[in-house]
Amino acid sequence: METVDILIKNANELITLEGPNKPRTKREMSNLSIINKGSIAIKEGIIVQIGKNLKYKSELTIDAHGKTVMPGFVDPHTHLVFAGSREFELDMKLKGMSYMDILKKGGGIFYTVNETRKASNNDLLKQSKNRLDNMLTHGTTTCEAKSGYGLDTKTELKILGIQKRLNGIHPMDIVSTFLGAHAVPKEYSAEEYARIVINEMLPKTKNLAKFCDVFCEKGIFTVEQSKRILEAAKKQGLIPKIHADEIVDTGGAALAAEVGAISADHLLASNEKGLKQMAKKGVIGVLLPGTPFSLMMKDYAPARKIIDLGVPVALATDLNPNCWIENMRFIIQLACVNMKMTPAEAITASTFNAACAIGLNDTIGSLEKGKQADIIILDCPNHKFIPYRYGINLVETVIKKGAVI
Repeated sequence: METVDILIKNANELITLEGPNKPRTKREMSNLSIINKGSIAIKEGIIVQIGKNLKYKSELTIDAHGKTVMPGFVDPHTHLVFAGSREFELDMKLKGMSYMDILKKGGGIFYTVNETRKASNNDLLKQSKNRLDNMLTHGTTTCEAKSGYGLDTKTELKILGIQKRLNGIHPMDIVSTFLGAHAVPKEYSAEEYARIVINEMLPKTKNLAKFCDVFCEKGIFTVEQSKRILEAAKKQGLIPKIHADEIVDTGGAALAAEVGAISADHLLASNEKGLKQMAKKGVIGVLLPGTPFSLMMKDYAPARKIIDLGVPVALATDLNPNCWIENMRFIIQLACVNMKMTPAEAITASTFNAACAIGLNDTIGSLEKGKQADIIILDCPNHKFIPYRYGINLVETVIKKGAVI
């Protein structure tokens, strides 16, 4: 009898998400490909077989009776590396102050930028590693991480360098995105700073980032400026992403389709024409329900409309000092309760479609023979408990690349 490293058996629900290797849309998002009383065999970090009643000798056997086994969560939109927490802003929000009011009082993004610029590499590494540990404990096994709290060449490259170091030393896989165009520093106009991003920063991102993102929003970067930045990024070998239509409809969704972005993120205010263009081009809509929750906004992204239009939807935390969330299960809960996604849709959006949003669906996001063994075991009987039970961590075991973490 063949020997494997790990054999998981008797899972009440084994959520495989087996299916076509392309972003799932519409009804496809509801197909979790569940095996009841399922088993999964792992050897040398890879899934070697999946099914029922598998017969192997194993170095470690895990009996998952009464539990749910599924792919590790993939978080495709985070701002992982920063210094300067902003808990003082909560009182301001509760008093009804707007983001711009808080900015004028010394809070907001520029507070974080100043603190991040001052922080040492080791301090930033330590803080970011702690966040990754929390994410891993709650079942996230892969994440995307953006720069963007430097807003100058030196600090942007410092952030990207720290993310590269973390990817080498931490069990989680981290995919880096250059987001130099996150905001406009006070000493520049948007046009002046866009030129710095294009001419000075982008050429120095080689081997430090896979994607390039831009905050296309009223009062930040226009569609035309965003397009120039992303087209320049493509010439440097980076894949476009966009913060699109978070506050007002700027046409960011349509721009994502035009430049061939892998994803457009936020989409609270996107128009139907732009969303249809995204659907046609297969651009993934990454929805971030933690953001309006943290900002105490009434409106969330219209997930039902976006899914019905055929846009493949992913979910992410938007982890940042204004939305400090390290738990993808909480995001699933917000998606179900506040955006009316079904539990199955939200799980697909947090695993396979999220992997598609960072270009890793060939290796992670579903449990299939030959894929990397990134697996979580939850202390709950079925997938509907994931958004149903609040306030505790249901993740009992995390397996990353075939190793129990």
